[in-house]
Amino acid sequence: MAFLLVSAYLLLTHAQGAPVENGALLETLKSQVGLFSNKSEHYSAQVRPPGTSRQIPQTIIIGVRKGGTRALLEMLDIHPNIVVAATEVHFFDWDENYVKGIDWYRSLMPFSYGNQITIEKTPGYFTSPQAPERIHDMNSSIKLLLILRDPTERVISDYTQVYYNRVESHKPVQLFEDIVIKNGALNTKYKAIQRSLYDVHMEKWLKHFSLDQIHIVDGNTLIKDPLPELQKVERFLNLPSRIMSSNFYFNQTKGFYCIRSDGRERCLHESKGRPHPLVNNTVLEQLYSYFREHNAKFYRMVNHSFDWH
Repeated sequence: MAFLLVSAYLLLTHAQGAPVENGALLETLKSQVGLFSNKSEHYSAQVRPPGTSRQIPQTIIIGVRKGGTRALLEMLDIHPNIVVAATEVHFFDWDENYVKGIDWYRSLMPFSYGNQITIEKTPGYFTSPQAPERIHDMNSSIKLLLILRDPTERVISDYTQVYYNRVESHKPVQLFEDIVIKNGALNTKYKAIQRSLYDVHMEKWLKHFSLDQIHIVDGNTLIKDPLPELQKVERFLNLPSRIMSSNFYFNQTKGFYCIRSDGRERCLHESKGRPHPLVNNTVLEQLYSYFREHNAKFYRMVNHSFDWH
């Protein structure tokens, strides 16, 4: 990162003919280079460091929505042998993007050196009917990361995101219970519930990839104790151990771990970790009961169990 910033500084100062003031330099780099860790800028504006190129991702975080994909990506970005795509690309699940072709997909990736792995994350891939086959067609030996959490918690988190988005857009909102329960029964057609049927979606992926190509990250554990889960990912990707406990600190105000790297501290966006609504216990029990059989089937599929309700 330091090398990239210095290179960008030299390019900019040379082009402008005079040193750039610190504040102006920061804004110029943000708009023209796109190197900062919030990854909000498009890579098309990046200055290409010597010896780098854009690579098709060797690893993809395929999901699940509201499972902790952004936290996982940001934490993996600490590793010097990993570079990450700035945004959710939706190449394999959106037809309008897929028809643009592989060169378009590559153009959205960051520049990387030969010893670095490029990682892209789009949570929608896991539940997409087309994504498994399309990714397999691109690279049948690719390594996939899947981060999951308790299915009921994931449903509530999914609802919470939509709720706040609607509030911010001044649109009407519904109580969680009014969406989840219809005519006195569980509304199993609710998209958030459908997304939490991990066994149903996993079955599609295992038709195209072997289980040893898919590493499952425990999202509940990642939030409570990030390092052990990240060390497992390092081993899965055959990377040297570079992520340390010193790269994390617990933010008491936010209630979750934040990142410390490159001499800076950063937390996930304020939209992450929003408080969930209190849910009626009877509704919770209905959700737990509904997912129990699906969870058991999923455990058998992946030869591993999780501490879910």
